[in-house]
Amino acid sequence: MTILVIAEHENGAVAPATLNTVAAAAKIGGDIHVLVAGQNVGGVAEATAKIAGVAKVLVADNAAYANFLPENVAPLVAELGKGYSHVLAPATSNGKNVLPRVAALLDVDQISEIISVESADTFKRPIYAGNAIATVQSSAAVKVITVRATGFDAVAAEGGSAAVEAVAAAHNAGKSAFVGEELAKSDRPELTAAKIVVSGGRGMQNGENFKHLYALADKLGAAVGASRAAVDAGFVPNDMQVGQTGKIVAPQLYIAVGISGAIQHLAGMKDSKVIVAINKDEEAPIFQVADYGLVADLFEAVPELEKLV
Repeated sequence: MTILVIAEHENGAVAPATLNTVAAAAKIGGDIHVLVAGQNVGGVAEATAKIAGVAKVLVADNAAYANFLPENVAPLVAELGKGYSHVLAPATSNGKNVLPRVAALLDVDQISEIISVESADTFKRPIYAGNAIATVQSSAAVKVITVRATGFDAVAAEGGSAAVEAVAAAHNAGKSAFVGEELAKSDRPELTAAKIVVSGGRGMQNGENFKHLYALADKLGAAVGASRAAVDAGFVPNDMQVGQTGKIVAPQLYIAVGISGAIQHLAGMKDSKVIVAINKDEEAPIFQVADYGLVADLFEAVPELEKLV
């Protein structure tokens, strides 16, 4: 049994979600091969070869795979995937974009966002916004799976010595072209990788008031997130959204400020190790999942908390 993991990488570095996906592959058992697709990815391939537990790194270095266009990457993964028992990718925007196409090309079902491996063909995944956990068994010849990174502890990024092998296949569907991107720049940690997250909701009232959260986050070395209600109201950009339709986070500490605790939001953060809620409504659902709750006016509580840090 051999497993193919699709590496997630950005700015010449292996993304943390790749380490979690390799951990999921290790739970399944068997040899683990990792595919690094992109352009000028020699450095990424070298770093991937050092990941603990990886037996081989396949490198598809071609202009066709620059910017990870799914129309080009999916045929490559499907072609390689025929020789593997499992194909895994992180449940990121890229993973969710590529793997359904791979499953269609292989004519198999996809299993989405697993959080647990029960056996080589049986997995657990959340449904109904995380309110229920489904156990799914697949009889497909090739099991195509996306992995929720927060469900698995990352393997070590160092310690491995995998062989590196070039892949000559170049698929250019000619159906799409990369035009450009705008990257959000911040001195704070990336939301999905931060150990501490401070999030604000509709209770922040406007975007200007998020300055209180930014000040607290800077002292804590934390990332700043937001609920969908805050994003929809235009308080902050949508790349800060935590929730079922936003980013899934599981930090050591999650501080929810002015967030009621709608199911959509809870689905994205309830796996956090410690949850602290600040809300003036003592009946807010967020208190049902919080380890610590403070019923108070956030505009008084947050500045006081900042002074104590």
